[in-house]
Amino acid sequence: MNGKVGRPKVEKPKNIRYSVRLDIEIEEKLKQYCKNNRITKGEAIRQGLDLLLGNKKS
Repeated sequence: MNGKVGRPKVEKPKNIRYSVRLDIEIEEKLKQYCKNNRITKGEAIRQGLDLLLGNKKS
């Protein structure tokens, strides 16, 4: 039996958490964007931050 058990390690672990308050209009837009693009809210927020910081991935 193999000694390693569990999930494989990721290259860049996401272990820093933030909490933000959104109004209902922004929340609905975020949910719709995520649904249309089939991504999580966290991924959408990370993509937005990349755009703001000039780190857009092609």
